[in-house]
Amino acid sequence: MVAEAVSKAETTATRVASKKTLECLVPRLPELVGGSADLTGSVGTLTSSSVHLDIQSHEGNYISYGVREFGMSAIMNGFALHGGFIPYAGTFMSFADQAKNALRLAAIMGIRSVWVLTHDSIGVGEDGPTHQPVEQLGMLRLMPNFNLWRPCDTVETAVAWRSAIESVHTPTGLSLSRQNLPFCQRSDAQVAAIARGGYVLRECDGTPEIILIATGSEVSLALEAADQLTADGRKARVVSMPCAEIFDAQDAAYKESVLPRGVRARIAIEAAAADYWRKYVGAGRRGGRHGALWRVRSRQDYFERLGFTVAHVLELAEDLLQQGAK
Repeated sequence: MVAEAVSKAETTATRVASKKTLECLVPRLPELVGGSADLTGSVGTLTSSSVHLDIQSHEGNYISYGVREFGMSAIMNGFALHGGFIPYAGTFMSFADQAKNALRLAAIMGIRSVWVLTHDSIGVGEDGPTHQPVEQLGMLRLMPNFNLWRPCDTVETAVAWRSAIESVHTPTGLSLSRQNLPFCQRSDAQVAAIARGGYVLRECDGTPEIILIATGSEVSLALEAADQLTADGRKARVVSMPCAEIFDAQDAAYKESVLPRGVRARIAIEAAAADYWRKYVGAGRRGGRHGALWRVRSRQDYFERLGFTVAHVLELAEDLLQQGAK
């Protein structure tokens, strides 16, 4: 499925990329039991091979849980503890709050379950404040023994699903976009490195002067900013960090190769609360932008008002580079 994602090179929402990956997985893994908290049409967990559970015959591999994220997640835990099943189900990222207790229990018990968490940023646009996750990404990342993947395109999404299936003793959350995200060109080595949680997506000539770290929908913004920095004669590296937990578990040499300690000018770019990224950009350094709960006309208005633009990234980069030159 990873090779297929590479060959198709599609520009699409990662929630759609996830559904296409499931179309490959469900018919091949009969132990997969899917579902959704009354958001099947939006989260993409129902596939052409899915069969709604029949309460009389107990046949089927898909459950309509209703508007009950906690109940859904607790039932998924039961499937995983019983054995013989790999439960997965979907809801909006902002509603991970309702499932928190069961998510935490899955992590404590060390069981395999997969949460498809879509509409994962202020990019939900017109849905308004109740659907804008800001602190939820940090909440899930801070939970011990829980892997949160925030892929930037179809390839990272396929790798995230593979990791989720292979993580027998760790639950996984997939943080997926509502909006379309561009496909990123990679070498074979870069595709292989995605599984390590963080990797160099765009390299510069020689030692970088600045590193842009991004996840999900903000990776394309980092790439655009790096293009402009390169055109201005600067050496900028772009690091995609789809799963910080897995990256943190890598050996010291690999982490140093991606984020060398000697390069102190760093910017973390993610449409969420910024504090989590301080460990990568350094205390007192600039690390992304805080999210906000606003109702405006479109998702583009959100990103512009919060400074998620190439111009603002370039402004931050120049400020850091000038500080380093002093």
